[in-house]
Amino acid sequence: MNGYSGVGTKLDNKDFVFQHVYVPERDGLFHMQFDPRDQMPKYRQIVHSIKTDIEIGVLAKGVQLPSISELSAEYQLARDTVEKAYRELRNLGYISAVQGKGYYVQAVKDSKERILLVFNKLSSYKKIIYYSFLKTLGESATVDLEIHHGSVLKFREIMEKNLGKYNRYVIMPHFNTDSDSEEDYTNILKRIPASELVLLDRDMPALQQEISSVHQSFDKDIFGALEEANDLIQKYDNLVLIFPEIGNYPKEIIRGFRNYCINYKKEFAIKNRVPEIEPRTAYIVVEEGELAELVKKARLSSYKIGEEVGIISFNETTLKELLEITVITTDFEKMGRTAATLIMNKQQLRVKNPFFMIRRGSL
Repeated sequence: MNGYSGVGTKLDNKDFVFQHVYVPERDGLFHMQFDPRDQMPKYRQIVHSIKTDIEIGVLAKGVQLPSISELSAEYQLARDTVEKAYRELRNLGYISAVQGKGYYVQAVKDSKERILLVFNKLSSYKKIIYYSFLKTLGESATVDLEIHHGSVLKFREIMEKNLGKYNRYVIMPHFNTDSDSEEDYTNILKRIPASELVLLDRDMPALQQEISSVHQSFDKDIFGALEEANDLIQKYDNLVLIFPEIGNYPKEIIRGFRNYCINYKKEFAIKNRVPEIEPRTAYIVVEEGELAELVKKARLSSYKIGEEVGIISFNETTLKELLEITVITTDFEKMGRTAATLIMNKQQLRVKNPFFMIRRGSL
C-alpha cells in the first residue's frame, strides 16, 4: 500500500470497528472509524471520516489515499461502497484521481466552518435568530438554511442528503408529534456526531450525548413570566390559554400555564380557537393569526382592553410593540448570537436563553 498500511485489528460486524492506518508521508497514524450500528450508510461514513480529517488538518494536501481495492479489503467493504465514497469526495473537491497512480488529498484545511441550519419554519422571530447568527459568525463560516416544516419525514430527508457534508448542524427540533413520533426524530438526531450538533430553542434531555443547545424551558418560563406579573393578573378572575391543535408548538407551554393557575388558584381554560370575549378574563395567545382575531373581538366588545380584558401574546414583534400588546418572549437575538459563539469557541454547553415579560397596555 503506497499511502496507508493497516496496523489495527478487524472486529466482527457486531462491534465498533476502529483501525489505525499508517501514513508514511505524515509519519503518523490516521484513524478511520466505522460503526456497523450506525444508520449512516457506510459510504457516508468514509466520506465523513476523510473529509473531517482534511478539514481539521490531519490529512495534508498531496497525501495518497489507499486504493479502492485496499480500502475494501482493509475494512471488509464492497468495492461499490468505496467507489461511491471516493466519487463523492472528488465531486466535493476534497480528493483527486491521478490515472495509474491513485487518489490524493486535493483540498487544504478550510478555515471556514460549514454549517447547516435547519429551522422548523420561517417567521419574523426566526429571522431575528437567523440574522443574529450570521452577523456573529461574520466571515468565519458559510451557512446553508433548510426548513423541515415540522415534518419528521422531511427532516430525515434533509439529514440523509447532508450528513457528512458540514462541520456543524444547528437544528430547531420542533415537530408535529401528532403524526410523527418523538422516537423517530430523536434517532435521526443521534446520527449526528455530538460534537457537531447544536440544538436551538428547545433542549432534548433524551439525547444523552454531550451536545450543545441554546434553549428555552417552556413550562418553567411561562410559569415564571406569569408569576412576575401577579400584580397585573390579580384583577382577572379567569385565564384562558389559546393553544392551536394544528402546529408544532411545545406542549410544555400548556403544563407551565396549568401549573401557574393551580398554584395561584385561578380559574382557567385551554382553548384551541379564539372564544367569545368574557369580562375579568386574561387571554394568552400563541398563534400570530389568532392574536389578530382576539384583538378584533375584544375591540368589538364592550370591555376595555387592559382593564376588563387582558391580552398576552407569545414572542415579541415590532407590530405587537406598536399595538401595545403585552408579550412573554425569549431574547431571539441573543439566542442566535450565543449559538454562533459556542461554535466559534468550539464549546459544548447547554445554555438557557433569557425569557421575560414585556409589560404593555393590553394587560
